[in-house]
Amino acid sequence: MGVRKRETAEARKAAKANTYLARLRNCPTSPRKMRVVADLVRGENVDKAAGILQFSKQDAARRLEKLLLSALHNYEQKSGESWEGANLYVKEIMVDSGRMLKRIQPAPQGRAHRIRKRSNHVTLILDTKSNEQES
Repeated sequence: MGVRKRETAEARKAAKANTYLARLRNCPTSPRKMRVVADLVRGENVDKAAGILQFSKQDAARRLEKLLLSALHNYEQKSGESWEGANLYVKEIMVDSGRMLKRIQPAPQGRAHRIRKRSNHVTLILDTKSNEQES
């Protein structure tokens, strides 16, 4: 492997060591509905984000709340310290379109309408406030 490739690979690996993320794949909710809830917690403190998701009426909020808890546990595993005193916030939350199940709905006069059952992929990245201020 060349020097440039090795250096970029090492830089990517070092950056990945300081990111705390969780992914939710093939969630059976449309991406549009999930983005509405994701926009509520983007950039918020972890405690405030958990409160927003806990008291939100949308079904997508339950799934994002579980994902946030998973990201917090990933932080504890990676760093070895508790998340309560870490001053964490939701750095990024991305909702991408997942697979689409295509079904047929019978319609009048022998026709058929296509039903698209959408799913999504969500990626949630946490960071500490001190890291953001230094860089």
